[in-house]
Amino acid sequence: MDRRVVVTGTGLISALGQDASSNWQGLLAGENGIDKITNFDPSELPVQISAEVKDFDPSERIDFKKAKRMDRFCQFALWASQEAVSDSGIDFEKENPDRSGVIVGVGIGGIKIWEQELEKFLNQGPRRVSPMLIPMMIPDMASGLISIEFGIRGPNFCSVSACASGAHAVGTSFELIKQGKADLMVTGGTEAAITACSVAAFSNMRAISRRNDEPARASRPFDADRDGFVMGEGSGILILEELEHARKRGAAIYAELVGYGLSGDAYHMTAPDPEGRGPRLAMKMALEEAELNTEDVDYVNAHGTSTELNDKMETMAIRKVFDQHADKLWISSTKSMIGHLLGGAGGAEAVVSILSIRDGKVHPTRNLEKPGEGCDLDYIPGQAREKKIGVAISNSFGFGGHNVTLAFKGFEG
Repeated sequence: MDRRVVVTGTGLISALGQDASSNWQGLLAGENGIDKITNFDPSELPVQISAEVKDFDPSERIDFKKAKRMDRFCQFALWASQEAVSDSGIDFEKENPDRSGVIVGVGIGGIKIWEQELEKFLNQGPRRVSPMLIPMMIPDMASGLISIEFGIRGPNFCSVSACASGAHAVGTSFELIKQGKADLMVTGGTEAAITACSVAAFSNMRAISRRNDEPARASRPFDADRDGFVMGEGSGILILEELEHARKRGAAIYAELVGYGLSGDAYHMTAPDPEGRGPRLAMKMALEEAELNTEDVDYVNAHGTSTELNDKMETMAIRKVFDQHADKLWISSTKSMIGHLLGGAGGAEAVVSILSIRDGKVHPTRNLEKPGEGCDLDYIPGQAREKKIGVAISNSFGFGGHNVTLAFKGFEG
């Protein structure tokens, strides 16, 4: 018999704040985290806006020497993990390290250090390249550093599936606990890819918004005037535990993770299947594993990128899965305020979905002024809403046609 998996801790850092509470309050208030890029001079780029984490000093929580040997995406992951562990009340000195694990999804990894060291290599020669380039760059290092920090020796690796990376990490951690291969997992996603080269690349793809003069209005999922996503950065981390393990230590339980759906589009490198067949399969799979009917779902935290193709496709997919119940769903996009965290998005949006269940509140979709063609569901424009959220699902879709749906349920003992 499968074991039950519950959420006992959360950590979140994004453009709206450096802990879960400040992010959650900002989202409920419909605040904007998008502004002009400050981490480098963007003046020569066609896109000059992003959702940066401002005034971030990793040495407030991480030893200064250790932090210097980490790329920003690892600093974010360790920062959010420390919050999640503290929030859960776990004392790893009392845990079996072989029964605890870490899986953190990363879409790109240390592109900042890669750009810096490549410039040295080209201009100053190979002897000037840092010996720390590889360990600072590779995506799996976030999971590795978290395991070192807490002495965790169980399952440990990184999922890399573009913008579905964080959600794949959470889902895989869920399955490992269900199968009895771990009792506790630190999981989620992280990313710090706002660099000159990556902004230029996404811009040349025409994937990101060029609304440089109106950054606060740039991310507008499901809106008729959307012109691309806005790059964000940060990390969202969850503590997942087997139910009896959590009960034995008296843990407070946020919600239960009950379903994990995953699929591939088999369609195109970057464009979603216009029929939404992969996302439909992922949503159906998550609901089937959770033994839920479509009518049981109250809230969908949408992938909601603010791109022409995704928003229309996701709406169609939701309609086909939920049929008449689709019009009763509350749907919103976290990316409208914190931008698109790429590999970190699935972890961050899972945290948001869980907090919606905990508090019975759903944040709005910012900047939704006139729904676009084919975007005809209730995306909660304007203001947050309140009601009991019994079941929430979170969608994450990535380049390469990777699709994930996570299904969370209010905990019932």
